Amino acid sequence: MQGTGWGVLALAVAVFAPTLAHAAGGEVNIYNSRHYSTDTQLWEGFTRTTGIKVNVISGDHDQLIQRIVQEGENSPADLLVTVDAGRLVLAADSNVLAPVTSAALERTIPASLRDPEGKWFGLAYRARIVVYSDKRVQPSELSTYQALAEPVFKGRLLVRSGTNIYNLGLTGAIIDVDGLAAAERWARGIVDNLARPPQGGDTDQIKAVAAGQGDLALANHYYFARLAGSTKPEDQAIVRDLRVFFPSLGDRGTHVNISGAGVVRTAKNPENAVRMLEYLVTPEAQEYFANVNYEYPVNAAVPPNPILASWGSFKVDPLNPAVYARNSAEAAKIMDRVGWK
Repeated sequence: MQGTGWGVLALAVAVFAPTLAHAAGGEVNIYNSRHYSTDTQLWEGFTRTTGIKVNVISGDHDQLIQRIVQEGENSPADLLVTVDAGRLVLAADSNVLAPVTSAALERTIPASLRDPEGKWFGLAYRARIVVYSDKRVQPSELSTYQALAEPVFKGRLLVRSGTNIYNLGLTGAIIDVDGLAAAERWARGIVDNLARPPQGGDTDQIKAVAAGQGDLALANHYYFARLAGSTKPEDQAIVRDLRVFFPSLGDRGTHVNISGAGVVRTAKNPENAVRMLEYLVTPEAQEYFANVNYEYPVNAAVPPNPILASWGSFKVDPLNPAVYARNSAEAAKIMDRVGWK
């Protein structure tokens, strides 16, 4: 992967309607559960490009899905934007999303990062990586996710709660690769290898490795990239002696999850919702995902942020997120049985 300069979209001042309008026309109504205030750049970019007004209501992932269900045919929502394949699959299974056919989306987004029925589309992806201390871990020790459960890592591993969506997604992928029994053995091995009980988020795991509370941690890649890209000396100090590694699911590649969106089944402005989806995979919008939030763009014409490019390329597991998302219920049962709290 080649690096590129910063292509950050200009930040414009915007005021979004506190309630969403129902009338069709030159607008699109978004229910958004991405918790990044900078996403206003995406909505402003779309309006500049199309002249279509964007109205946004932000909230919790599951609550927004439930809200659309409760609103039924009266829902003003045109587009659901969220993170994690599990939430998108939940929305699709709850009859919240409508199938969409778009040559632009199908041409730009790999089939492995969108719903086979066209109900949701990945807009960017995030890799579940290992962050390790270069003082206490040799790169030769690292290989697969499965190997993290081996006794060599006993008392050395840091990871957040087993109820976290990203750990459930990874476990769901391991279920697909190795089966339920092997996935449970793996999860039990992870618990046995923990340096401390799970606590905090991915950034907390990275900080704990830097503080010597463990030797390596599982985390989404962008948490590390944010620290590495920070201008704060204290953030730079955290990552100074840390490195990243891309594990593989057996020989299939690194597990990834997605930020994504789908058109709401009861949308009053469905054409504008599709136009928004198509805009979000254009180079302009994809540069935002790459350079503001350090996510990997789904559009192959857009290079990753230079920090990510400096880590080198990696093989992405081609498993469709719908598969591991639908394994998440079994994954949750496994986590509970093995005590991955």
